[in-house]
Amino acid sequence: MNCLGCRLANSLEPVNIVYEDNNICCILDIEPFNEGHTLILPKKHFFELEELDDETALAIIIASKKLSIVLKRLYGLDGISVSQNGGLFNELTHYHMHLIPRFQGDGFSWSEPLFKHGAEDRLAVTKYKMIEALKNL
Repeated sequence: MNCLGCRLANSLEPVNIVYEDNNICCILDIEPFNEGHTLILPKKHFFELEELDDETALAIIIASKKLSIVLKRLYGLDGISVSQNGGLFNELTHYHMHLIPRFQGDGFSWSEPLFKHGAEDRLAVTKYKMIEALKNL
């Protein structure tokens, strides 16, 4: 297996597994933003969210729910950020979801766009385009 994500998800590399089932493996991030920062990886290779089969997608959501409950109980979190980076932003080149434990004032941020793009002025048009595109799936 050349894919690091596949190797991690199938325990072919040293990992700290916190939960797994037949479809996914949940491991602690080796560079955690906060304690308990977890990655959920499919055992089969997928690159993008839309490539996931329904069984794997459901397993990811069920695991994220279970782990969110556990993280909140263990660490008294103020919240959890869920993140998945696709395309050029998927540095692992294997689908993975981050569960990031959050505390008020922890420095984690969601930044605003660097440049004005005007998307807020096109919400009605964007809504129409998306609804029409969904009809063709």
